Amino acid sequence: MANRPQSLSMNVSFGGPSTSVPSIAGAQANKDRKMASAEHLVLDLSNPDLRENALLELSKNKELFQDLAPFVWNSFGTIAALIQEIVSIYPVLSPPNLTAVQSNRVCNALALLQCVASHPDTRMLFLNAHIPLYLYPFLNTTSRSRPFEYLRLTSLGVIGALVKVDDTEVISFLLSTEIIPLCLRTMEMGSELSKTVATFIVQKILLDDMGLDYICTTAERFFAVGRVLGSMVTALAEQPSSRLLKHIIRCYLRLSDNPRACDALRNCLPDTLREATFNNFLCEDPTTRRWGCNNCCKTLE
Repeated sequence: MANRPQSLSMNVSFGGPSTSVPSIAGAQANKDRKMASAEHLVLDLSNPDLRENALLELSKNKELFQDLAPFVWNSFGTIAALIQEIVSIYPVLSPPNLTAVQSNRVCNALALLQCVASHPDTRMLFLNAHIPLYLYPFLNTTSRSRPFEYLRLTSLGVIGALVKVDDTEVISFLLSTEIIPLCLRTMEMGSELSKTVATFIVQKILLDDMGLDYICTTAERFFAVGRVLGSMVTALAEQPSSRLLKHIIRCYLRLSDNPRACDALRNCLPDTLREATFNNFLCEDPTTRRWGCNNCCKTLE
């Protein structure tokens, strides 16, 4: 008995077959192997010859690696390597000459930055280093080609990861930058998915009191947001998207919490919302049911 594997001896003592109880040691060993693999790949990012493959593998499997974000942030030269990937494609943004290969590679780097932006231990470090600003040139592009659309969408994903957790410090930082005009640009000309993420970011900014006050402080800011929301609603009447529409309605609902904005909405709310065109979509979601089922826009008349 002394020469038998430990797991086998334990199973016999409890009267079960040797394969019925997973080995804790085996699970830990598997976890350690995954982490060792992740650490090896992160270190490869500092080597230009190995970086492309490391970016691909890490971006594909980032959910499998626990605490990847702190390791990426604290590893020597890793963040610098990711920023180098980002700035290396600035020259092909204008005129727009971005290829699919270039777009995929930089989006893999952005996926790792999204991981850092999502983690509670690295989020504020990420913000304090002003790394989101490196993504703004991507959001400022207007080409509708797939490489550019993928680039904008992935960049928005990084910002979306920041605002997903309600944090006034995050909102304060974003409001000190040009994130609102950049999101509005995407809401006007992006794909449905990019529009949805950009609208979600504006919605999360509005949900913070600081963000609502910022947008409603001047008529110029309010009407810039209102104009884009209105044009999106008009477009959705022809090509409906319940997911996008719900984010738009949540923006309108939050704007109506500000007395001045509520007064202004009486004059600029799209007719399609007054006519209850989308009620069937809105009543399905508890967060927009207030508008769809109770016809909240009647309070604006």
